[in-house]
Amino acid sequence: MKDVFLKPGDCFVGHRGQRVHTLLGSCVAITLWHPPTGAGGMCHFLLAGRPPGASEDTRYGDVALGAMVRGLARLGVRARDCEAKLFGGGAMFGRHGPYHIGRRNGEGARALLAQHAIVVCAHSLFGRGHRKVVFDLKTGDVWVQHAPGAVGPRGGEGAA
Repeated sequence: MKDVFLKPGDCFVGHRGQRVHTLLGSCVAITLWHPPTGAGGMCHFLLAGRPPGASEDTRYGDVALGAMVRGLARLGVRARDCEAKLFGGGAMFGRHGPYHIGRRNGEGARALLAQHAIVVCAHSLFGRGHRKVVFDLKTGDVWVQHAPGAVGPRGGEGAA
């Protein structure tokens, strides 16, 4: 089993025999898996949409999902035939945090998948804290460890 570790802004597409890991806070990971072939991918994005004038960069969910769709197509897989799962979007700066970035990322991911006619079959979104995510391309299983503890220097219980 080959392990792949995604940093924020990374995107990966591969086959069975690979396991993809990432650590999320307010960022969101999308996994796509095609059961018949074992092809799939994961992205870890920081913002759901690319701001006007920004470069084509997989730090943005719309760009990252497009890269995964193209990568799967090169493997002969249509993304809309994949199982999609969403993770992250945590509140890392108190109850709401600046700009509700985690919630905006999670809702943005849902909208992006809907635009591509990709159905979400599972998710672990929102709440406080971070998540460790492991995606097994052999089985399509995703393991999530959610640590809802401390939420940063300005956060904490009751923080606004």
